[in-house]
Amino acid sequence: MRVLHLLNHTNRLNGHVHAAVDLACAQVKLGHSVAVASGGGDFDALLAANKVETMLLSHERRPAILMKGLGVLYRLVRDWRADVVHAHMMTSAVLAWPVCKVLRIPLVTTVHNAFERSSILMGLGTRVIAVSAAVGRSMQKRGTPKSRLNVVLNGTIGSVRFEGKDRTPRHLDSPAIIFVGGLHPRKGLPDLFAAFNTVYKKNPGARLYVVGHGPYFDAYVNLVRSMECGSAVTFMGAQDDPFPLLLGADVFVLPSHADPAPLVLSEAREAGWAIVVTDVDGIPEL
Repeated sequence: MRVLHLLNHTNRLNGHVHAAVDLACAQVKLGHSVAVASGGGDFDALLAANKVETMLLSHERRPAILMKGLGVLYRLVRDWRADVVHAHMMTSAVLAWPVCKVLRIPLVTTVHNAFERSSILMGLGTRVIAVSAAVGRSMQKRGTPKSRLNVVLNGTIGSVRFEGKDRTPRHLDSPAIIFVGGLHPRKGLPDLFAAFNTVYKKNPGARLYVVGHGPYFDAYVNLVRSMECGSAVTFMGAQDDPFPLLLGADVFVLPSHADPAPLVLSEAREAGWAIVVTDVDGIPEL
């Protein structure tokens, strides 16, 4: 089978990109011909090394660029002779739907971010993949028939992204509590800081490590500086491979307010330490 994946980009630090890269490489190992059309990014070299073709397709949300992208995608799908197109984000789905209709090939969509209102457009797929049962229920409420939905839980075990990576635990001052993820309100970081402040008052030896970056990085750094626990919190920024840090920690915490199926949870489970999470969306399933 010839499978063409559509992504807005192939840069690190976005879970939907990691999931799509893992899937594309796994499909090649199963004997399929696979390509990824995107704006390009960090993972292009890894994809090429795993015999996944890469093609440039801008997803910039400007009318003139999107119209041009529609023509580019039509030619890519036609000339590459795709048997199926797999769209991983809303813009990809919107671009792919008319192309797949005209060329009469199926469109698969994966709903990675069900909390976004625009995710209703992922229902355009001939087959809609929900990354958790919670996402599946959400899509049904938005009008996607159950007959077109399949639930496929996210996971990273055995990913080509980790092949050849150092698995030596990083030293962290213990007891070490770690968070890995994007720094924005959906992840609930202020709640974590308030909780850790309480822990720190009872156990001044406790340490909190925040791994990741995002638009609220500076705001969160300033917030923590104003708290009693400020000296015990370390912001480590984005990491190419956070797994050695997970191996060096004692407790992993994910205080999300909304999270369809966070990939980091399977990595935290693989690391084998205690996990504290919020009971929202697809987290309990993982």
